[in-house]
Amino acid sequence: MTQTPETGYRVLARKYRPETFADLVGQDAMVRTLRNAFAADRIAQAFIMTGIRGTGKTTTARIIAKGMNCIGADGAGGPTTDPCGTCEHCVAIMEGRHVDVMEMDAASRTGVGDIREIIESVHYRAASARYKIYIIDEVHMLSTSAFNALLKTLEEPPAHVKFIFATTEIRKVPVTVLSRCQRFDLRRIEPEVMIALLRKIAGAEGAQITDDALALITRAAEGSARDATSLLDQAISHGAGETTADQVRAMLGLADRGRVLDLFDMIMRGDAGGALAELGAQYADGADPMAVLRDLAEVTHWISVVKITPDAAEDPTVGPDERARGQDMADRLPLRALARMWQMLLKALDEVAQAPNAMMAAEMAVIRLTHVADLPTPEELVRKLPDLPPPSPGGGPSGGGMAAGHAEGGAPAMTRGGSVPSGAGGSGNTVQAVALDAEQALARFPTFDHVIDLIRANRDVKLLVEVETGMRLAAYRPGRIEFVPAEGAAPDLAQRLGQRLQLWTGNRWAVSLVNDGGAPTIAEARDTAEADLKAQAAAHPMVKAALLTFPKARIIEIRTPDKLAAEAEAQALPEVEDEWDPFEDD
Repeated sequence: MTQTPETGYRVLARKYRPETFADLVGQDAMVRTLRNAFAADRIAQAFIMTGIRGTGKTTTARIIAKGMNCIGADGAGGPTTDPCGTCEHCVAIMEGRHVDVMEMDAASRTGVGDIREIIESVHYRAASARYKIYIIDEVHMLSTSAFNALLKTLEEPPAHVKFIFATTEIRKVPVTVLSRCQRFDLRRIEPEVMIALLRKIAGAEGAQITDDALALITRAAEGSARDATSLLDQAISHGAGETTADQVRAMLGLADRGRVLDLFDMIMRGDAGGALAELGAQYADGADPMAVLRDLAEVTHWISVVKITPDAAEDPTVGPDERARGQDMADRLPLRALARMWQMLLKALDEVAQAPNAMMAAEMAVIRLTHVADLPTPEELVRKLPDLPPPSPGGGPSGGGMAAGHAEGGAPAMTRGGSVPSGAGGSGNTVQAVALDAEQALARFPTFDHVIDLIRANRDVKLLVEVETGMRLAAYRPGRIEFVPAEGAAPDLAQRLGQRLQLWTGNRWAVSLVNDGGAPTIAEARDTAEADLKAQAAAHPMVKAALLTFPKARIIEIRTPDKLAAEAEAQALPEVEDEWDPFEDD
């Protein structure tokens, strides 16, 4: 990494900022693409760099600007991916004072007026360099009108103009802008690469820092080279002589990783007293309660991943002792318990962040975690219970106890009767024939349940609900219904029910109101039957044990064999019958 002699102290993040593509770490794919583009003289008119903070987006933009305008030490060079760093353009760009390389922070200049200045200036050629380059940082912060104003210029810029954008929020950049740029996604820097970078910088500074300390810094940086370098700078200042992992841990407000594993193990064993004592000891040693819970969440995630993918244990930021303990826990702990731990820790982190006293909230979270840690799973609970026969299903009457039951074959056929047979002789015979047809038609509805099935078959949902909730059946025979209206029943229910039944059956129905003698409504009977079933289920020893073990559990639904059979029958495909040919007997 190229350094310029300068008086005074410079922070490491600036002192060791990459100056060439060779200095960039962890971005091999992007560097390879840019080298090929420069070599083939296929340099895009606009670039956009995206990635998390500290991965080198703005730094890469400056390196590209230097490479485009570098003229070499002899003043005769062309665009290159290895800028010399000594020519007037390289030095001016590196110092941020080149007149033809303009940097704009879109976070503070978001309006269309700022973009209009760029649009007006692109028509003028570069004052001294080969290209006029505009670097816009955090480009996603531009307003919609600013993006729209930039589109035309971005699509057809003059040959001497190049745009380089940087953003951490690529999804907020309009697709119309993205389609006009060559996009590079800067990756998080891998732990192995980051540790090597930090070790190289520490060596250049003559600082002594242990590998465990570098691993802690790498883990805290989460793939950001700038964050890692800043933390290294702080760690070197924090330690006197050799910087150790304990000093870095104290600097970051972290608990010892081994102690975090101890706390995690106590929680998973249900040792509430030991877990609270360990949390208090870590707090007394300077650990932040929020950081402790974050560490617990990180350990939970790591052990869960190791359980699924054992190769994940080979993490360079994890020491051999921690790796062995993590693998042992992954073998012992069920995934269900780990998933429950993760969900509860996420909730606990929110509570600690909002609580007036973070330590109290963390202690309450640990108490909850230890309380549920040793609860048996449903499978374990069932295995512990004796093998008792299930209770006999007691099905309630489907029609509210007002009729004998359904006839075989489901809903009755919908027929129209009442026609006079041809060839009937006198009026008396005609009346008898009509009455006979009517009786035969109404005979298809021997019980009130068949009336309910008829309403359901015709899909009159409103009438079905009103009948089930508003009618207390007093008497029934085919063609005649008497009922007591329930509270809230529609006043015209009897009239509408009679009209519908006449329409569907072709026969008159007498539907009338009476004052007393009504049975419970169908809805009331159904609710009573369901309550009885739930009471029977709750009395079963196995269910009793489950409800005692899980106090907040509730019986949601009872599925009897009859109900399951009915559901299976309803979902089954109907049998295909031979098609009837009306001319078959001719």
